[in-house]
Amino acid sequence: MEELKSSLLSAFDKAVMSLDLDVSEQQKDKLINFVLLIHKWNKAYNLTSVRDPQQMLIKHIIDSIVVAPYLTKSRYIDVGTGPGLPGIPLSIMHPNKHFVLLDSLGKRVRFMKQAGFEMGLTNIEPVQSRVEQYQSDLPLDGVLSRAFASIKDMLHWCQHLVDSKGEFLALKGQYPEQEIALLPEGFEVVESVELDIPALDGDRHLIKIRKVS
Repeated sequence: MEELKSSLLSAFDKAVMSLDLDVSEQQKDKLINFVLLIHKWNKAYNLTSVRDPQQMLIKHIIDSIVVAPYLTKSRYIDVGTGPGLPGIPLSIMHPNKHFVLLDSLGKRVRFMKQAGFEMGLTNIEPVQSRVEQYQSDLPLDGVLSRAFASIKDMLHWCQHLVDSKGEFLALKGQYPEQEIALLPEGFEVVESVELDIPALDGDRHLIKIRKVS
């Protein structure tokens, strides 16, 4: 395990070298430990189809934390988070922000709670619920979606989660031209960011959307 951790640390350093990210040693350690936890639980819980920890590091962790600089508010909900992606890596990058991690599968929520406990994450709130049935006790500033649905479906299912000051952050591969063309009335794209991740094959985009009041 120590050998695996060491090789993941060196792969992490190489992957973030060209990214404009400020990652402390403590944060790096937690991010690597999260990969090791997914790897350990994956055999029994089938949390992700990615089996190789080195691939998990790039496809799940690096792909999540590149969004960190664009989170400017305080309370986010990660819908269809699976094992906690991108929510848990982002919660490590932003210890002062709060992340509700929403998934409908109990085994994923159990994993996230255990991961939060083992890593001492006090700013995550794993919740088992279908998105359309979830109501937050406190106002949310933004909705994160990585692999949840098309933009149109995301806005349809999640529009009750934030008010007009809230924003929707969709993580996409190629620039989703067709999805943006189908943007429902009452919403507008505020910003589209091309995320340059040399370690990752293929395009990555962050689409920021808000309600038009």
